[in-house]
Amino acid sequence: METQPTLTFPVIRGLQARREYYVAMWTLRMLRQISIFDEDELPPELRAQRVLNKARIPEIADYILDNPDDYVFSALTVSIDSEVRFEPLPGQDRLGLLRVPMEAHFIINDGQHRRAAIIEALDQRPELSYETIAVVFFLDIGLERCQQMFADLNRYAIRPSRSLGLLYDHRNDKARLAKLVITKSEVFRNIVDMEKSSLAKRSRKLFTLSAFHNACADLIEGMATGDLTEDANLARDYWEAVAEYFPAWRQVLEGRLLASEVREGYIHSHGIALQALGKAGNTLLKLHPDDWRQRLESLKQIDWSRGNAQVWEGRALIGGKVSKVTTNVVLTTNVIKQALALPLNEEQQRVETAHGRKTGQPIPLLDDSR
Repeated sequence: METQPTLTFPVIRGLQARREYYVAMWTLRMLRQISIFDEDELPPELRAQRVLNKARIPEIADYILDNPDDYVFSALTVSIDSEVRFEPLPGQDRLGLLRVPMEAHFIINDGQHRRAAIIEALDQRPELSYETIAVVFFLDIGLERCQQMFADLNRYAIRPSRSLGLLYDHRNDKARLAKLVITKSEVFRNIVDMEKSSLAKRSRKLFTLSAFHNACADLIEGMATGDLTEDANLARDYWEAVAEYFPAWRQVLEGRLLASEVREGYIHSHGIALQALGKAGNTLLKLHPDDWRQRLESLKQIDWSRGNAQVWEGRALIGGKVSKVTTNVVLTTNVIKQALALPLNEEQQRVETAHGRKTGQPIPLLDDSR
C-alpha cells in the first residue's frame, strides 16, 4: 500500500454497525473514469448486484436531460474490495483523504442504473461533467457481505403510492390539471383521497387521485389548449355536471351516506367508472361542444347497481369483483357511450365484438353518423 499507485479521494469518515465507511463527492465524469467491476457475466449466486436493466437507462437519462436545472439524485453506494488507508487532515478526525489501490474493484451496491444513465446523459450534455454526486464507500470483506448489503439496502425500499407520487409531481401537466380540478371543485375536493392509490374499506373517500388523474387525462385527450387554467375549468365543468347525476356522491360528501356502502353497492363509485366517464366525456365534448350538458341526462338510463350482473359482469366486474384492466375499462366505456348515443371507435368496437362473441350479448353497431 505504501509503494503501489493509489486513487485518492477527499472523504468524510463515519461509523455504522462498528464499521468505518466514507462519503466522497465525485464529479459526474468520474463515474465514467473510475472502473466499476462488471458482474453481468457471472451467475446470480456469484454476483453482488442485479443485472443492469438497460431498458431503464434512457428514461433516467431523459430525466436528467429534460431537467438540467432541478434534477435530483441520491448518493451511490459502492463497495471497495481492497485494503484502503484513511489519512485525516491536520487537526481533523473525520475529514481526510482515502487512498485506494489502483487495482481495487469498485462494486455498486445501490445506484448502478443512475450511474449508467448519467454516463449516457453526458454523451449529449458534456457540460454536466463537472456537476457532482455523493458516493458512499463501504469496505467489502467478501461476496457474502456484499450480497447482504444489497439485500439490506433494498429490504425496506417501498415505492410511494402512485397517488402520492402524482400529488408531489409538479412537472407532470396532467397531474397538475387533476390536482387543480380537485382543489377548485366543491364536489370532488373532499371525496378524492390525495395520498392513497387503493381505498381501505372504511375510507370516507370515493376515489383516489391516481384514478381521477387517469380520468382527467382521458377526458382532455386531444383537446388540451396548453393553458392549465382553461383546461382545468373545462374538466371541472364536465365533472361537476356529471356529479349531478350521481346524488350518492354528494350524499357521501355531506355525510349522509358512508363511502364504503356506496362503493359496495354501485359501479359508479369506482375508478373504472370514473375513467370510463372520462373516455366517454372526451367523445361527448368533441362531438357536441354546445349541448353536451343536456346529453349527460342519459346517464340516468344506466343501472349502476353492482347487482346488475347482466350489464356489469364481464365488463366492470369479473366474478363479482371490480376489474381495472384495460379491456374492462373499454367495455365499461361502451355502456356509457351507448347510453349517450355516442359512436364507438375502432378499438372499442373490436373489444365489444369480442365480448359479444364470448357472452352472446347484443353487439352495438359502429355508427359514425350519430
